[in-house]
Amino acid sequence: MNDTQRMIDELLSPIQQFLQCDTPDSWIEEARKPENLTDLLVDHCNCELKASQTAMFLIRKYAVDAESGQALLAWAKPYEGFVYGKLRDTSTFHGKKNGLSAPLTPRQDFAHGQELIDKMVRLIKEEFHHFEQVLEIMDSRGIPYSSLRAGRYARGLMKAVRTHEPATLVDKLIVGAYIEARSCERFAKLAPFLDEELKKFYISLLRSEARHYQDYLILAETIAGEDISERVKVIGAREAELISQPDEHFRFHSGVPAQSSKAA
Repeated sequence: MNDTQRMIDELLSPIQQFLQCDTPDSWIEEARKPENLTDLLVDHCNCELKASQTAMFLIRKYAVDAESGQALLAWAKPYEGFVYGKLRDTSTFHGKKNGLSAPLTPRQDFAHGQELIDKMVRLIKEEFHHFEQVLEIMDSRGIPYSSLRAGRYARGLMKAVRTHEPATLVDKLIVGAYIEARSCERFAKLAPFLDEELKKFYISLLRSEARHYQDYLILAETIAGEDISERVKVIGAREAELISQPDEHFRFHSGVPAQSSKAA
C-alpha cells in the first residue's frame, strides 16, 4: 500500500462509519462516462459555491452583527456575480486574495459565536478556492460554465430539519456534516476512474472535505449541549434514502441513475 492510498483509507474510515450507505456502483458508472463530464464539473463547481453560501448564512443568522453580515456578503459578491450575473467574468476574484474586508464581531447573545465563525470562515475560504480550481479545470478543457438545475439532495435533507431553535441550527449542522462526508466519499470512489489531472485534484480535496464534516459535527454537538446521536441517525437515514433512490438527472449528489434502476 502506497502513502497516498494509506492517507485515503485513514480519512475515509470514520466517514464510512458515519454514512449509512455507500455510493451505489451504478452512480460511479454514470459519473465516469465522458458524456457526463461537463455536468459533473459544473455541478461540482456549483456545490463548492453553495457550501460557502451555506456557511455564510449560518454565520450571518446566528453568530454576527449586521455590519459583519454585510462584510460577508461583500466577500461573496464576486463569486455570486459570476454565477448569477450575465457576464461570466472571473477577473473579479480569480488569482486574487479575496477575503473579508473587516474582522467579524460575534453577537453577545450567542455563546458559541466565535467557534462557529472560526470554523465556518476557514471552510468558506477553502470552498471559494475549490470553486476557482474547478473553473480552471473547466477552462483548460474548453468547458464553459453554465446554469444547471439543482438536484433534490440538499432540499431533501433540509426536510428533515426541525423547525424550532436551537434544534434547527443543530440539524442544519448535521446536514452540513452529511453533505461534506458524502462529497469526500464520492471524490475518493470516483478518482480512480478519472484522467490523471482530475484524479489528482479529487484526491487533493479529501483532507479538507473530511475536516469540514468533522467541524460541522463538532459544532452540532457543542451547540446542542447533549448527545446528538439520535438526530445524526435520523438525518443519516434520510441521506442514505436520497442516495439510494432513483434520480432522473445526474448530479454530484444524485441517487441511483433512473435508467439503471429501470434496467434492474
